Amino acid sequence: MKRYFTLTAVAMITSFGGLSAQSPKPQDDPKFLKKSALEIDQHIAAFYRSKKLDVPKVTDDATFLRRAFLVSVGRIPTAEEALAFLEIEDPTKYESLVDYLLKSKGFSSHMTNWAFDLLRVTDGRVGTSATNEPYRQWVRDAMTNNMPWNEFTSHLIASSGDGWDPNTAAVGYYTRDRGMPLDNLSNTMRVFLGTRMECAQCHDDPFGTTERHDFYQLAAFTHGQTPVGQENMQPLWNELQNDQVTRGESYRVAQVLWDKVYGMSMGGGGTGQIALPTDYQYNDAKPGEMISARTPFGKPVRISEKKTNPDGRAKLADWIVAKTGDQFSTVIANRMWKRVMGKGVYEPVDEFMPAAKSNYPDLMTYLGELMINLDYDLRAFQQILLLTRTFQFATNPNPSSLEGGDDFHGRKIERLSSEQIWDSLITLAAGDPDKQPIRSLDDRIYVANKPVLVGKKTMTQLSKEVLALKSEQEVRTYFSKFASEVKNSFASASSENSMMMSMNETRSYDKNAKVRASELPSPAPREHFLYLFGSSEREVVDASSREPNVGQVLSLMNGFVQRELVNHPSAHLYKTLDGVTTDNEKIRRLYIAILNRPPTDREMSWMLDEAKKQGAAGYRNIVSALVMSSEFLFLQ
Repeated sequence: MKRYFTLTAVAMITSFGGLSAQSPKPQDDPKFLKKSALEIDQHIAAFYRSKKLDVPKVTDDATFLRRAFLVSVGRIPTAEEALAFLEIEDPTKYESLVDYLLKSKGFSSHMTNWAFDLLRVTDGRVGTSATNEPYRQWVRDAMTNNMPWNEFTSHLIASSGDGWDPNTAAVGYYTRDRGMPLDNLSNTMRVFLGTRMECAQCHDDPFGTTERHDFYQLAAFTHGQTPVGQENMQPLWNELQNDQVTRGESYRVAQVLWDKVYGMSMGGGGTGQIALPTDYQYNDAKPGEMISARTPFGKPVRISEKKTNPDGRAKLADWIVAKTGDQFSTVIANRMWKRVMGKGVYEPVDEFMPAAKSNYPDLMTYLGELMINLDYDLRAFQQILLLTRTFQFATNPNPSSLEGGDDFHGRKIERLSSEQIWDSLITLAAGDPDKQPIRSLDDRIYVANKPVLVGKKTMTQLSKEVLALKSEQEVRTYFSKFASEVKNSFASASSENSMMMSMNETRSYDKNAKVRASELPSPAPREHFLYLFGSSEREVVDASSREPNVGQVLSLMNGFVQRELVNHPSAHLYKTLDGVTTDNEKIRRLYIAILNRPPTDREMSWMLDEAKKQGAAGYRNIVSALVMSSEFLFLQ
């Protein structure tokens, strides 16, 4: 048995192959990754000496295994993965495990959750039939393909064009906030530069240095966010809205063009000019005065006051990623440090602190430079952190000795996020969730919530055709033809529709699907496990919560855990007991599957008593107790 799992581990951990020796990039060189991890550890060691702290002990294999899985792929290991790692004898197995995890689909899924929370990605939009589906897919693809963070940022901020075109779907970053450009700008500064400017929308920031005039000069870069060519449809749209007689099927067809084509596009590139609000209250300008774009810090970038500019958003993107000194690189480096180590080098991570003012300037400077040297490769950066001895340090239950930052003296205990808990429960219920197909982009045309023209035309094709129209007359002609096609589609035989739909089937999951959180509706419905355990509603940046409540306890006692695990004999969890004949080994397997470690002698004694007294019900009680334990719900 042990030899089987040893061979399985070797196959599993090496199945992704080695790193390419042909690429010159430093992140492709294992020696560079190890050297960088060592340099980080040396910085931490210097901190210990300066603070006269003992070097913490490293954790055991089981704790490292569970920690590495939850941090990098957002779930606990399957029973098979856990047994394979724990029973293999290999001095390099920590490095091999990290390599295995960061090349897995699970890493992309977990990063997708992170990006969705940071960018407030939702499936739909309030008050409109427009969708964020193509934007959601773009973000997902960027995380899956490990798009460098500077490129990712530039694509978002400089975006314009067709919201359904995969090459320009990043425009959803702006159209998601249609009508709220100032809020969007505040979020941009917070997410990418760790600068909180929301107060300056209304008044000079009393707690910082940002003035209201500064904020509007920055807002000028992105001003002029208008849909592509929507003015050509405006007269027709007004007619259909006002005509109650025709506001039936024709109106619904027109709504597809108005909301889902024009409403998901954005023209221009940022005018570089904006009018101050009518309630502007300071002496440096007049209410309603037109001002031009100018950056408030970093290398100055400004746009001429004499004429409008065609590429203000591109100039803003370039300034953020390349002309703000070390701010852009250190903000994302600190975000990744918190993601892996549990707490930022400085906190909060969305309030930038110059390295020189942080608790450990040399480390923060090094991390920012490392991010640049890695070409903003977030996967490689996290791999380096996972390879450090610092990541292996045993849990420290005591609060940090440094105010507003990490003391690096062992990981702080924290409750798992709602997504980590859900994905771990799914792992116990159905096995490796990363073997499930991922949700795909649904670009079918929907009218009155019914797909039409299936197999004949998609939203991507429709959007391209509509946005190419150059006049009101062209729009009217196209609309008449399109409305007729939709009418014929509704009237066609249901058997034909069914056949075409099967040929063009898209993959989506409802709230009841036992799949990764990244595949479920976003945000989670209020009755869903994810919402109950604090998942973000994705209305504001980083809005998830890990605070406990009574509803969570009741859900674990009476909800998914009992229904899909404890009382479900077909749950994957119980498959680990197949062929096992002794109570001791069954209990050991359950512990490894749920807590990813074998039981202690005392725990084994308790559980044996329960199994002997209750029989099969005893094993269900053991599962229930372990899943609802603090050890399962917390990360050490």
